[in-house]
Amino acid sequence: MLSDYLGPELVILLAGGAFTIGYLIINQIALRLMIMLGTSLYIYYYFTATDTPLWEAIYTSTVMGTANLIGLGGLLWQQSKLAVPHAHRDIYPLFSSLPPGDFRDLVLRAERKVLDAPRQVTTEGVKPDTLIYVISGQIDVMKRGERFSMPPNLFVGEVAYLTRQPSAATTRLPAGAEVLIWDVASLRTRAEKKSRFKLAIEAMISSDLAVKVAFAVAPHHHEWAEDAEARRVMHR
Repeated sequence: MLSDYLGPELVILLAGGAFTIGYLIINQIALRLMIMLGTSLYIYYYFTATDTPLWEAIYTSTVMGTANLIGLGGLLWQQSKLAVPHAHRDIYPLFSSLPPGDFRDLVLRAERKVLDAPRQVTTEGVKPDTLIYVISGQIDVMKRGERFSMPPNLFVGEVAYLTRQPSAATTRLPAGAEVLIWDVASLRTRAEKKSRFKLAIEAMISSDLAVKVAFAVAPHHHEWAEDAEARRVMHR
């Protein structure tokens, strides 16, 4: 019997120590595991401290422990590759800086399609109503009278989304381009309600902007696409 080796006084000290260590840990999974250990020790203490188990304390601790277990399950799900929707597992490596759960939350709110005709997706000086991620297909850009191309695996309309300002360029995509399309109004509504969702959007856009800013000084450089891909890999 465990009670032969651990007296009630030692059990309560161990439980308090587990909680204290948990509160000092930043990692949420480790924190919840320590709290689970502490809760289990408290329940054991309530069973053995007196001749009659302290049922009220046992019930309360069990409910608290169950809530912690549910929260732990949610955190593990967020980190699990199983959270990535099967239909979008092929593109998850493009967003690997996001935890699988955050990627799931974002991609399930997008429309994934292959364009059956050329499409103008933004117009210079006009606020776009969509945020687009180009999975495949060259992006044709016209900005202040200058025309150049960008490779895929980039966002279109992300600056206008972040700043709530009109688009700074006119962009077109060819027929056959594959894209993810988000409705801007829906994204902002969701971001206002859920801070984690907002952070996920900002994280994936920040990586994209880092690539664009790094090479904005030479949009016509013949190695733009190769350099951008190398820089994107570095940011993952």
